[in-house]
Amino acid sequence: MGFAPSSVDGMEPTSAARRPAPVLAGLIEQYHGYRLHGYDPGMHRGLPSRNVTFIVSIGNPIDVAAQTDPRQSPDSYRCVLSGLQATPALIAHDGNQEGVGIELTPVGFRTLFARPARELWNTTVELDDLVGRIGSELWERLQVTPTWAARFEVCDEVLTRLLRPEVPEVADELAHAWELLVGSGGTTTVGEISASTGWSRQHLTRRFTDEFGLGPKLAGRIVRFERARHMLQSVPTHVSIAQVAAVCGFYDQAHLTNEFTELAGCTPAQWLRSEELPSFQYEEMSPG
Repeated sequence: MGFAPSSVDGMEPTSAARRPAPVLAGLIEQYHGYRLHGYDPGMHRGLPSRNVTFIVSIGNPIDVAAQTDPRQSPDSYRCVLSGLQATPALIAHDGNQEGVGIELTPVGFRTLFARPARELWNTTVELDDLVGRIGSELWERLQVTPTWAARFEVCDEVLTRLLRPEVPEVADELAHAWELLVGSGGTTTVGEISASTGWSRQHLTRRFTDEFGLGPKLAGRIVRFERARHMLQSVPTHVSIAQVAAVCGFYDQAHLTNEFTELAGCTPAQWLRSEELPSFQYEEMSPG
């Protein structure tokens, strides 16, 4: 994917990625492993995303100092699972972070956990709270598995065991609506989705919210924001915020800045200055 992860003294690379086993395709976009050591302690923003947050820590737990919902108390997690969100969380770290991120789609959430993603909207839990001992098993096995490839195999094996044939799938119209939003980078309108599904706007919004926890309009904003955020991280410095705004479907730079401030809690420029940890472009590994 354009970036070869670095390694030190023959150690495993600091980052890697791989698509899941075929049986999990469509539920999980990919696994990504990351290892960050020796940075200054600080706070990292956990930002809204099109995917459910699902991270298995290796070593230090994930210390959520401020939840997306201020009514939920700060907590630490070994396997953190957070629903879709429209506000940032704050994660405290001591300069060292290691783990495996599992890019779980909202459609895949229902398939793996036999409940709609709505139940975890704006909420963070320990994986054990949803699946019992299997969550601890996943965490424990990753602590003693030395390579990224082997860790991804563990994820495949454990998560495949959560599949149940009797679990009802997300309605085809809702899965299609989500695919339209993601595929368009968040620019597809509610009217266009309504026409494509054959549902009225009101029925679409009601069913969409009941399944995912948010309406299609807000979901589109989050998808568009996420695309702009990734582009801001990866484009050369001579590319302006206004150019990113135009490419990602915002009216102008002010529109992007307003959306960023609402969803991330800061402007794009402030976020780029404050992000003290690097972002990885993961080299994709072949399954098996």
